[in-house]
Amino acid sequence: MSENVPISRHHGAPKHGDALLAGLVRCRRCGRKLSVRYTGARHDIPRYSCWRGLLDNGEPRCIAFGGLRVDDAIEQALIPVIEPGAITAAVEAETQAAGRRDQVRDALTRDLEAARYAVDRAVRQYDAADPQNRLVATELETRWNRALARVGEIEARIAAHDGSTPDRASLSSADIAQLATDLKAVWTAPQTDARLKKRIVRTLIHEVVADIDDDASEIVLLVHWAGGIHSELRLPKRRRGQRNATPAVILAAVRQLVLIASDDLIAGILNRNGLMTGNGNRWTRERVTALRSHHRIPVFRAAPDGDEPWLNLSAAARHVGVAAKTLRLAAEAGDIDATHPLPDGPWIFSRAELTGPGARQVADRARLNPKYPTGSHPDQQSLFTSTT
Repeated sequence: MSENVPISRHHGAPKHGDALLAGLVRCRRCGRKLSVRYTGARHDIPRYSCWRGLLDNGEPRCIAFGGLRVDDAIEQALIPVIEPGAITAAVEAETQAAGRRDQVRDALTRDLEAARYAVDRAVRQYDAADPQNRLVATELETRWNRALARVGEIEARIAAHDGSTPDRASLSSADIAQLATDLKAVWTAPQTDARLKKRIVRTLIHEVVADIDDDASEIVLLVHWAGGIHSELRLPKRRRGQRNATPAVILAAVRQLVLIASDDLIAGILNRNGLMTGNGNRWTRERVTALRSHHRIPVFRAAPDGDEPWLNLSAAARHVGVAAKTLRLAAEAGDIDATHPLPDGPWIFSRAELTGPGARQVADRARLNPKYPTGSHPDQQSLFTSTT
């Protein structure tokens, strides 16, 4: 029976899902097509899996991998192929759209001519009627009013069509060329139809044979292009939750902020710097706590004796005996070691560093600086005149 089934070159109609390679990926181990299922909180994360052997024969699954990284790699390989013909396609699309707009305008113009003829005919019939026959005159007047309303409706449709038609003079060939060169922005725009992108992919790609290299922890894709060329792509296999993982910059900042701040305060600092979680949410105390627990970061605990090993800028300035601005300028100049994890966040000083020679030099220089004397300058004039 399998020999009598004709081999189809078509892959089926593209669906509404975002999976770019739906119906195109074949398993290298068993030869079956990979199915697509969507995961995530909003069911928008594609995942390619070889399920047919399990569903049909109870065999173990061959391979499965996330679809986001695979689709991104196919897009990066696809866009350079499309770009050379993008300008020609954009000009042709604009020409076809202009032709369709002209056809609609011509049809509306013909409808308007027919409606105006109906009005003229109703006027002539009304004038030819006997005024004494009121029943006929009333009916003819009703037809006249309906014809006039039809003319007004068509004129309004023509005005709306002309208002929605873009000015061709404002859209030059250079503008179209500029839009075509920014193909990646058009491709990744949320307004771009996923089915249109799939049609483009199916036009250029015949099939993708997929496998997983367990030793290298890589996804191996053999792309069969429509022109007969084959190319291999190797992608690192994504670990669970890796795409939505917290950035390393935030992790490093949290590891330093826990030296002086509680989870609630850390959440406020991260939000003030415009930083989001891996899922794009604002930080809360619970989310900071979950982040610390997952990465085994210790929680901030105040010292029982009050001698904190790490101090913020205000506490460090009081400990040294200088102004906070003086200590901050010294830290920015590198005269004293300090940590500044985030641009809009606290400075972190080690108590051991504040007792060292660098801190003493900063304090001595601040006391001896003539720009900031402890008393009044001898040349300062008094605001009050002497009465003696």
